[in-house]
Amino acid sequence: MADLKARGEQPEYLFWVGCAGAFDDRYKKVVRAFVKILSHLKVSYAVLGKEETCTGDPARRAGNEMLFHMQAFRNIETFRRYNIQKILTICPHCYNTFKHEYPDLGGHYEVVHYAVLLEQMIREGKLNPDNKVFQGKRVAYHDPCYLGRANNIYEEPRSIIKAVGAELREMKRNNSFALCCGAGGAQMFKEAEKGDKEVFIERTEEAMETSAQVIATTCPFCMKMMTDGIKYKNKEEELKNYDIAELIALAL
Repeated sequence: MADLKARGEQPEYLFWVGCAGAFDDRYKKVVRAFVKILSHLKVSYAVLGKEETCTGDPARRAGNEMLFHMQAFRNIETFRRYNIQKILTICPHCYNTFKHEYPDLGGHYEVVHYAVLLEQMIREGKLNPDNKVFQGKRVAYHDPCYLGRANNIYEEPRSIIKAVGAELREMKRNNSFALCCGAGGAQMFKEAEKGDKEVFIERTEEAMETSAQVIATTCPFCMKMMTDGIKYKNKEEELKNYDIAELIALAL
């Protein structure tokens, strides 16, 4: 953004990379896959680079309202400086925070989740993944809480899975009844509480019941937990975890 502003240019979107996309080695691959698609589509976007910080979502979920406000106001000021109007995000938690919580603090933006953008591009014929790459592959889709129940985005990821030629397998709990991956609400950053079974193991078992070969996700938290679940079950050879952006990138 700083480089473009220095040249007097204004991109259409701010692509918000997010904490996972910046620091998690596995999710960096998802960001690269999505950037590959953006370049393929010639989408006008820029990133903040070192000026990007956390949205404040984990702080608020954990009950630290002061820290949330500090992070939010810092971001809103940065967005004002660069005249940001549209934000493109790959994380449902970031999406939800920008869309529903920043307006209370004066931050009003058009917020787009990448699943919605990708589905629209496929529907309009601007993005044409090869539907033979995943033809015959059984894919179970896990609904992230902050994408599904919080924002009613259910069909777009499923349409993308079908567009790459895969066979969609629904878990017994899906759509608005889907089970959480176990990492939301800042649970990602704390030790597990006492109980008979961790949530991510329960959800991985539900995916395995579908005989899927791939668990498709649209959230960095969900990807982390599903990957851990696959490892816990020693199913790395039979069951893979891909983000929908990776499915498309592999089919381009």
